[in-house]
Amino acid sequence: MKTRIIMVTVIAIVALTLPVFAGGQGETGSEATGDGQEITELTLLVDNQSPIEGIEAVAARAEEELGIRVEIELRPGGTEGDNVVKTRLATGEMADLMYYNSGSLFKALSPERHFVDLSDMSFMDRILDSFKETVSVGDGVYGIPADSAFGGGWYYNRRVYEELGLEVPHTWDQLMENLAAVEAAGIEPVAASFADTWTAQIIVLGDFYNVYSEYPDFAADYTANEAHFADTPIALRGFQKMQEVHDAGYFSANPVATTFDEALAMVATGEAAHYPMLTVVLPNIEAAHGDLINDIGFFGQPGSDPDDHGVTLWMPATLAVYADGENVDAATRFVEYFVSDAGVEAFLSARTVTGPMVIEGVELDDAYPAVQEMLTYVNNGLTAPALEFLSPIKGPNLEQILVQVGLGLVSAEEGAAEYDRDVVRQARQLGLEGW
Repeated sequence: MKTRIIMVTVIAIVALTLPVFAGGQGETGSEATGDGQEITELTLLVDNQSPIEGIEAVAARAEEELGIRVEIELRPGGTEGDNVVKTRLATGEMADLMYYNSGSLFKALSPERHFVDLSDMSFMDRILDSFKETVSVGDGVYGIPADSAFGGGWYYNRRVYEELGLEVPHTWDQLMENLAAVEAAGIEPVAASFADTWTAQIIVLGDFYNVYSEYPDFAADYTANEAHFADTPIALRGFQKMQEVHDAGYFSANPVATTFDEALAMVATGEAAHYPMLTVVLPNIEAAHGDLINDIGFFGQPGSDPDDHGVTLWMPATLAVYADGENVDAATRFVEYFVSDAGVEAFLSARTVTGPMVIEGVELDDAYPAVQEMLTYVNNGLTAPALEFLSPIKGPNLEQILVQVGLGLVSAEEGAAEYDRDVVRQARQLGLEGW
């Protein structure tokens, strides 16, 4: 019963785009490779908070071997970025390639209208079905994995834990006791970065292992409008945990002014002992704080049963080929190369992955300490997929609602009820039965 589907999110977009030439060239124009092959230039839209070192490494190799140069355009994350993506799709101005969340957010874009169906491509045989399901509509498959799967839970500073004699908590009550001990030591218990509103979602989204473990049919009933967050005690519990952290005064000072990058710095340096976050952003810490990466640990959000402490997993973001772009053939060749042996080798040469890969035959030779801790849950079958991979419903305003809960502006019950209302429009747009 504890064996779960292995999966993965992350995040969105901007009104201004900043070009980064992944192949190491800073100019556009008619050029050729060393053997005289003409270079084809592609654009790739990526959010500005996801690690792109692996993508850049693949792009550099693709320029050498395929004559394809990739210009990366950065966009913001969260709702602002979602709106940019939707606007560019609506106006026909999408980049040749798009990096975006897989799962419900991707399916809400109507990928069958905008992106190339890759289901008949031979290279798709390498991709695990568990990922393909997250980017499929009907019989069509509209993207490839752009990274590894990753976990959602709690970063903790291993040095702080050692100095205070703390152990990884296996129940929510134990976690709250740890937070009290950290506060007593004069350290911020939990970094909060509500300036980047998407980060406010992790406590609720990361609690889904506990929902799934107690109520395995919640996603199906939720999709059918037969279960909701506000009237399902185990689903409401994530909202309540968010409120409990606020009410105890454990969130760091000035959360609305604190950014994602600042919160990463807080937990890396030990200014804060914890940060609810996704393992996919561990390379951000490594890039900004060097050898402090080994001070970062990770545990899944605990529930009430110490013998049933698991982790919620997300599938990787996807790379999708824009169907109305001017370079569809070259973009398709690039995604084929991305999941080839050469592409994976290039990716892993520049990127220490943050969870299990979803490409056949790829094994991890190296992993961050936090990922090693996360993989313990995977190896013991204590994982569940994030809700967005079991249900197509994810309301657009969850992050704003959870900022309000995290600031104490609304109660957990009010926030959950508001989110239940928030998803109605999307469910109806998707034509789901029962809505």
